[in-house]
Amino acid sequence: MIACHTLLNMLTVGSYLKEEKLTNNASYNLLLNGQLMLEELVFLTLVSFRSNLFTYNFSIKHLTTFTQYAPNLLTLQSSNPFSHTMVSVRNPPRNVCVIGAGPSGLVAARELKKEGQKVVVLEQNHDVGGQWLYDPKVEGQDPLGKDTMGSGLTVHSSIYDSLRLTSPREIMGFTDFPFLIKKGRDTRRFPGHKELFLYLKDFCEWFGLREMIRFNTKVEYVGILDYGAFGEDLKWIVKSKVKDSDEVISEVFDAVVVATGHYSCPRLPSIKGMDAWRRKQMHSHLYRVPEPFRDQVVVVVGNSLSGQDISMELVNVAKEIHLSSKSLNVSEGLSKVISKHDNLHLHPTIECLHEDGRVVFVDGSGITADTIIYCTGYSYAFPFLDTKGAIAVDDDRVGPLYEHTFPPSLAPSLSFIGIPRKLIGFPFFESQAKWIAQLLSGKRSLPPRDEMMKSIQEFYKSREAAGIPKHNTHDIADFEYCDKYGDYVGFPHLEEWRKDLCISALINSDVNLETYRDSYDDEELLQVAHQSPHFTQLEHEALSSSL
Repeated sequence: MIACHTLLNMLTVGSYLKEEKLTNNASYNLLLNGQLMLEELVFLTLVSFRSNLFTYNFSIKHLTTFTQYAPNLLTLQSSNPFSHTMVSVRNPPRNVCVIGAGPSGLVAARELKKEGQKVVVLEQNHDVGGQWLYDPKVEGQDPLGKDTMGSGLTVHSSIYDSLRLTSPREIMGFTDFPFLIKKGRDTRRFPGHKELFLYLKDFCEWFGLREMIRFNTKVEYVGILDYGAFGEDLKWIVKSKVKDSDEVISEVFDAVVVATGHYSCPRLPSIKGMDAWRRKQMHSHLYRVPEPFRDQVVVVVGNSLSGQDISMELVNVAKEIHLSSKSLNVSEGLSKVISKHDNLHLHPTIECLHEDGRVVFVDGSGITADTIIYCTGYSYAFPFLDTKGAIAVDDDRVGPLYEHTFPPSLAPSLSFIGIPRKLIGFPFFESQAKWIAQLLSGKRSLPPRDEMMKSIQEFYKSREAAGIPKHNTHDIADFEYCDKYGDYVGFPHLEEWRKDLCISALINSDVNLETYRDSYDDEELLQVAHQSPHFTQLEHEALSSSL
């Protein structure tokens, strides 16, 4: 008999097979590789028999074949490398708390809902979006973004008013919900931040997630209520406060998914004289518009995406902009910008700061500045989380985490989504969410704790051998890793067009920093993308729903 969870997940599996245009042989291979459960394949056989809207190419003959050879197929599954992840006993629905309603929190809620879990999403702001919910009100905040109270910053978003996406919209959507151009909205391929916020609102409405979210609710504490074996039987107490209320609400959950993002806790450099410098210092976390810096001499520390963006925006209002970079060997695109603007200057790192406003660089040169803006990145912080030392943040390494997601001693009842950086975020968050949801439902299981710890240590050693600093532990920059991660849960590999468009945008920005968002030469890649199942799938869904 077909399990109930197959009925619930038919659309998920169907979307996967349709995306890959699987033939009969490919479907058999998925089954044998442990990436598709037998009962799901049988169910899809029945679905395809009654409808020709999908391209599965199944027939009743195959249903008979699967039934006849099921014992052999299951035996083959148990002997393959994925066998430890596949289980046949389903868990009863669990009470799951998702912290954060940004991109990672929303897709986590969607996947948990698919698996039949009872989901509550706690979001400190008034709407979804997380980082993409623009907040222009930064008055009253510590300009350096220091959390003096130890409870997290009031302002979560680091988005500035003029920010546009650095990646083309085509590559950013979740696998079953493309980031389409909509009439009356920002139609640019590299739209402003508001358009991505609206995309997330659309995603929330399309999948009926809003009813699970408690807005204006800040999580104050998450701690272990009971200890169990390898995290299987843990319970978590979650304490939260509703905005403008002093009442602390305490609830118990079977599992907690942390999806709070990693662009809200400013990372600051250590510079001699920094504490004594009397003029304005701020982190880019609180930068919003250029007007407050009119006619000023501004030092921008950090040649990051935000450092470059902010410097280019300030050239039109500031008297001088001095960009301090770890390396003077900058991209061709930035060199073009510097040569174009007489008031934009490149410097090495800062040696020291003086009380009178002087800024001295390591090459001995110096200027007197009005403001210093630190575009020096962000740190991971979970001020609400108490794991009795099982999880720690050490120089921006969150660990130990198996595959950047699961703490071995607490998983699967505690998990993290959105820790990795430098990848195509939304599809990766989706693969994380699917893995977490299927673990909690009992559809899959993790390796033994010792195996997970060994894997983590091997990963750390490989990063060290490659000369990668600890604070860059979670910087992935590797399509192959994303594909390998997806294999754990039968998630489709990144499409080639998605990878190619990503690389094309990176190359273009490196050469044409000022214009790459509006001038590009990737029309052929774009055509391939638009003809892919990713962009045509909603047409099929609309057709099937009208029948």
